[in-house]
Amino acid sequence: MGFFNKLFGKKEKENLDQGLQKTKEGFFSKITKAIAGKTTVDEEVLDNLEEALVSADVGIDTTVKIIERIEQRVKQDKYINTSELNKLLQEEIENVLVDADDISYKNFEIPQGKKPYVILVVGVNGVGKTTTIGKLAHNYTKAGHKVMLGAADTFRAAAVDQLTIWSERVGVPIVKQSMGSDPSAVAFDTVKSAVAKDIDIVIIDTAGRLHNKVHLMDELSKIKRVIQKVIPTAPHEVMLILDGSTGQNALEQAKHFTATTDVTSLTITKLDGTAKGGVVLAIANQFKIPVKFIGVGEKIDDLLIFDKHEFVDSLFKLQS
Repeated sequence: MGFFNKLFGKKEKENLDQGLQKTKEGFFSKITKAIAGKTTVDEEVLDNLEEALVSADVGIDTTVKIIERIEQRVKQDKYINTSELNKLLQEEIENVLVDADDISYKNFEIPQGKKPYVILVVGVNGVGKTTTIGKLAHNYTKAGHKVMLGAADTFRAAAVDQLTIWSERVGVPIVKQSMGSDPSAVAFDTVKSAVAKDIDIVIIDTAGRLHNKVHLMDELSKIKRVIQKVIPTAPHEVMLILDGSTGQNALEQAKHFTATTDVTSLTITKLDGTAKGGVVLAIANQFKIPVKFIGVGEKIDDLLIFDKHEFVDSLFKLQS
């Protein structure tokens, strides 16, 4: 499965190519300079390549891993010229990306025997969390599923209002309470209503505060506990939303959230407006958490399933 399945095709591939335009322009200019005029992959080429990857926000740890693998292959194959280096680099970049154990999401399906499938969405304010939830709801609805939203970010009136607008736009029900209500009470009401109404997918928004990690951990733990009173196996997924345009700052956010809660999947937004898309590699490799979706624009269809082969292929395409 991948981009070219029953829901994805040429249009989505074009969206991906265009969405990564700024990243690949910066990425490619650095890679090209690193190997310009060289006929063999020597120490200087590898040093230049290392510098290019780090400056493209791939991150030091991930860069070192990629360079070490390339060094091993150069030694093993004895002779590799720079015209072969791009292909080798693509393969090694793809190798650092993690696939999810269950790939049913690649058709916007839900895992067998998990209904309603409950997704708890976490992330700091401003990363596109609420918008991503709306786009997810749209895609799951388009795939034929019944979706329900839960507005458990009760500390910001704007968050509840924005999610309500998305629910109306997509045509899915939303469970919400007044601002300042107990987030866990909203989560409880959401899953209880979902079970009663035979809903397929439940997506619950949570507060995007990071300044007090202890409080955040307590809050998320409480939400999980009350959900499990209704559905013992829920939440089935904890999705962390990160803003790709913030580069290494997104990596720091991932460190905080993974230390606080059991994050099981990632969605990386705003990749269309940045040259820092290399951070996707750093995040996926460092935390060994699968990236499931990426945001490449403002339109409702600009949330794409992440397919590591197609992502790397688009990175290495000079022309869209």
